[in-house]
Amino acid sequence: MTINTSKIILTVLASVCCFFKTVAQKEKDRAARYIEQYKELAMSEMLRTGIPASITLAQGVLETAAGQSILAQNANNHFGIKCKGDWIGETMAYDDDAKGECFRKYASVEDSYKDHSEFLRTRPNYASLFSIHPSDYQGWAVGLKKAGYATNPSYAERLMRVIEEHNLQQYTLLALQKTAAGATLALAAVSKPSPEVVSALESSSSINNDGKVSPTPAKKINYPGGVFIMNGTKVIYAEAGTSLFAIANNHRVTYNKLMEFNELDNKDILENDQLVFLEKKPKKGVNEFHTVALNESLYEICQKEAVQMSSVMEYNHLQKGMVPAVGEKLYLKIKATASPRLAMENRSSATSM
Repeated sequence: MTINTSKIILTVLASVCCFFKTVAQKEKDRAARYIEQYKELAMSEMLRTGIPASITLAQGVLETAAGQSILAQNANNHFGIKCKGDWIGETMAYDDDAKGECFRKYASVEDSYKDHSEFLRTRPNYASLFSIHPSDYQGWAVGLKKAGYATNPSYAERLMRVIEEHNLQQYTLLALQKTAAGATLALAAVSKPSPEVVSALESSSSINNDGKVSPTPAKKINYPGGVFIMNGTKVIYAEAGTSLFAIANNHRVTYNKLMEFNELDNKDILENDQLVFLEKKPKKGVNEFHTVALNESLYEICQKEAVQMSSVMEYNHLQKGMVPAVGEKLYLKIKATASPRLAMENRSSATSM
């Protein structure tokens, strides 16, 4: 009798576990579909306002239960934004913290995403968020909770979990890649951007008090840990001192292939922090062009843009040993009409070839 009871209990427990696993997988699949559907919209809003695409998507997933919530389906409200005193559009009554609360109703999902951006960038309690670099999703998540976006005490942790589970950081990084040539466009729409935001997203030159343009170093991007995607290609960010043999072994790539993917000569230990691609980079970039920053080598540019160096050299009429000057635009998709101006230290050697 005891044995049969134990078997029944184990069977029930196994069924319960299987049920919860199935439910969890369905939720994950729904979230993946939601992200795929709205990732471009989130990146577009990041380009327009500077709000990280990863944060926007994670909030959308949480606030709508991956598109399944009543507010999302009946009011196109994807961020749980209530009417407040300044809303003059359509509304919908919904039980939330209190019964029959007033929520904003939108004509389209696009309108909801745009209003979410405006809601964050125009209210004083969210102003501090725009001093946080867009790649710092942890800072944005904690900042949103502190600013009172949601009452759930674990809201920041939940946002970060969604971002990490679905690798949403890749969409923030992709948007940052797109702004490399004209990042000020993303800042122009932000109300009174802080110096930190301007410094983090500005292009590779700055204007002195005398009105002259002087180059500034390329801005360091906080890449995510583990494998992520750039220009449709798997990549990791490895610190100086990391063994390339170990990277190849850990990611089931042959050492020779790893060298080929990253256009490196035979070596083991990385001398500098850098992106290490686990697949062959494409011949064309995401961006139309890249503006050369101070102390930025052609190799570093090709890694940052996830484009084969041979293609970049061909597009820009460059030969081995040529170093483009700071501020020059390198084409990443099509051939330039002329080669870029070269750095002074390479001009004499290049012309003598």
